[in-house]
Amino acid sequence: MDISPHRLLERAKERFELGDYFGSIHLLEDLIESGRAFADAHQLLGLAYHMVGRSDTALESFGRALELNPRYVEAHIHRGIVLSDLGRAEEAETAFAAAREWGGGDRGGVQAHHAAKLANLHAELGEAYVEAAALNQAIEEYQAALRLGPAYHDLRYRLARLLLEAGRSLEAREELQRVLQARPASADVKLSYGLACYVSGDAASARRAWEQLADQDPDDVRANAYLAMLARGAEG
Repeated sequence: MDISPHRLLERAKERFELGDYFGSIHLLEDLIESGRAFADAHQLLGLAYHMVGRSDTALESFGRALELNPRYVEAHIHRGIVLSDLGRAEEAETAFAAAREWGGGDRGGVQAHHAAKLANLHAELGEAYVEAAALNQAIEEYQAALRLGPAYHDLRYRLARLLLEAGRSLEAREELQRVLQARPASADVKLSYGLACYVSGDAASARRAWEQLADQDPDDVRANAYLAMLARGAEG
């Protein structure tokens, strides 16, 4: 059966999202060899190659995507990310400048309707780094996402949780404060904020956060458990 280029690309995207980067590469190479590939296929191939550590090959793929579509903002940005990872800062800035030139707009130089899509792409790449146990790279991707969409509070909360996991509690606390300003009633955010305060050595702020949560919901098991922990520590 002759599978359509669109279906092959969708299958490659599915493999990529599952973390099967080599499987995605195999499907995309088949598509490209068939002569029916378009810019999206080369763009995704570049991302897959980058995820398996073949950055030079990734740059070639992004270049082919841009030959087919010079206005491909995502390809410019992802090419810039790879160049930056390789320490080629000037070339990276040129790539980002090209993205700003083609995209225009007001969010990091990218139009708002592109920014949301790009922010989600950065978040997806961040989760891929989490699966690869590369927390610092995941954090960088979420930070890039928030530069494009500073009001995306779900992404900021995820960034804060990753910062906590990476032992960067002061940075996590700062991000959680910003989320709390937007979502003051969120139990999960309040609980995480207290945890960030506690592990950064500020037990008093942690207690206040958890007491507020307990007042908000007296049956919240997590808040009560954390407050009990603080009480035992005070008694000791």
